[in-house]
Amino acid sequence: MKLSIIIPTYNEEDYLPDLLESIRRQDFDDLEVIVADSHSTDRTVEIAQSYNCKVVNGGLPAVGRNNGARIAQGELLLFLDSDCVLTNDYLSQAIEEFELHNLGIAITQIIPMEKGFINELSHEFANYMTKKISAIKPHGAGCYGMLTYKSLHEEVGGFDETVDFGEDTDYIERVAKISRFRVLENPRLLISTRRLKEEGLKTITWKYAKSTAYQLMGRKVTMKELDYSFEHEKHNTRIFYSLCGEGLGHAIRSAVVIEYLIKEGYDLIVFASDRAYDYLNTKFENVYYIGGFNTVYENNSVRNKKTFAYNMKDVPSDLKNNMNMMYKLAKKFKPDIIVSDFEFYANLLSHLLRIPLISIDNMHVLTEAKYSSPNKYIKDRIFSEAVVHAFIQKADRTLIYSYFYPELKNEDTKYVNPIIRDEIINLKSTVGNHILVYQTSDSNSQLIELLKNNPDKKFIIYGFHADKKEDNLLFRKFNEKQLYEDFRSANCVITNGGFSFITEALQLEKPILSIPVNKQFEQILNAIYLDRLGYGEHHDIITQDILDEFLKNTDRYRENIRSNFNKLKNNDETLNELKKAIDEVVAENN
Repeated sequence: MKLSIIIPTYNEEDYLPDLLESIRRQDFDDLEVIVADSHSTDRTVEIAQSYNCKVVNGGLPAVGRNNGARIAQGELLLFLDSDCVLTNDYLSQAIEEFELHNLGIAITQIIPMEKGFINELSHEFANYMTKKISAIKPHGAGCYGMLTYKSLHEEVGGFDETVDFGEDTDYIERVAKISRFRVLENPRLLISTRRLKEEGLKTITWKYAKSTAYQLMGRKVTMKELDYSFEHEKHNTRIFYSLCGEGLGHAIRSAVVIEYLIKEGYDLIVFASDRAYDYLNTKFENVYYIGGFNTVYENNSVRNKKTFAYNMKDVPSDLKNNMNMMYKLAKKFKPDIIVSDFEFYANLLSHLLRIPLISIDNMHVLTEAKYSSPNKYIKDRIFSEAVVHAFIQKADRTLIYSYFYPELKNEDTKYVNPIIRDEIINLKSTVGNHILVYQTSDSNSQLIELLKNNPDKKFIIYGFHADKKEDNLLFRKFNEKQLYEDFRSANCVITNGGFSFITEALQLEKPILSIPVNKQFEQILNAIYLDRLGYGEHHDIITQDILDEFLKNTDRYRENIRSNFNKLKNNDETLNELKKAIDEVVAENN
């Protein structure tokens, strides 16, 4: 027999079939396949047997490879990882080049299974570095398609089973001392990017750079030193965290939540759209872009028909692309639970795959609480409640961020404190001379004209995507550090009805003049309760008289905030409540 293919496995039911199918499709059939399994608890062994593979006991990769080689009948041994796939004609190309150059041991270059600029660039760079380093010293981090003679394997005594990391490079070095080594040019292996997704590009790059540097110096490195594991079956609770991408409120608070969950040892994959993706992708790894819903604003009003038309043109492709990506990741990552901050597609995935769901947002006060609102908003209220019902159905737990607390309808629903960024909590608020203006959209031109008619007052304005000065108006593009300073030293704020900004303003004891986006009932309800609690004023439009009256009463509103609003020293209570809900729901479903 010409070739024995040896594959160490541990719980590889999702990956092994693709590899075995690719072997079956090769134009080379003088071979056997040996699977060295390390006591898998899934269907790995059953799958291997269904493809007529020989199955032996495994362990760490070195143990599995040696056990497979021990029973191998082939003249050549090909060591493969279970999450790779052979490209067309891989075996015939590899053996032809191997024999043409009279080699004793060789490895293969790689291409990623999952397309994308970062994946392709990082794998091509890995190929480049492997060839460069191998020109200095035989090297083979990753053991990608390691081909050698069984006689040479036996001559060097196989893989060193006392080496728990870098056993492939150690093996290559020893075989290369008595034969010739080469990185093959023509054949390519398709490689899964799962470890890249699990640990992130920076972490993976650092670990392999460190191990390579050690090995070039002749020093062995251990798995413990690199915090490395060959088990891809996660032992921590795995979470899909998905959030609404419109505006920045969901993203800002989610950044706090995500950082906490990671520190608590949970394994996360994050999904976000639009500005939320841009914001979170700079802070965390494993953040995936999904298409999301967007609201069309005109003259500080939601245009429902235009919003519907705008989103309907993208929904078919978003539905297909989002669900396809999320489904595939779910099958690989196997999330124990989904946490959604008002994100639609995570809800669909939860029901499709029967993964438990926790909803945590401020929107569900609309559907889960008993509250009163003026009759003039009844159409907006009915529409908004319908949207909330459509986005999330039958969550296992519902947590509602809020600063007002009407009676709840359901015992599985609970209020939690708003999430406030630590940077905001740590600010020393002062009562300055300027008025901070923060807008959800840049459509409120009426507001800008009114502010210009107050030349004795200074307004710092965010939300119009510009850095410029017009008389008494200073426009700023969004910049967190600058916003903190403008927020801290503001006299008061004028805003729409966005929940996150309102709660941070209250944390800083800033009286609020709220002009909600027309027809956006969630903002309207926030403003209604703001007014009822005496923290500021709610108006549908702004006039000079309204502005004057508000500014005249800011001291009273400030005192009400100081006396009655629950200022936070940290976010521990809310984060611990979420952790408790996650742990309880996961335990209930195991």
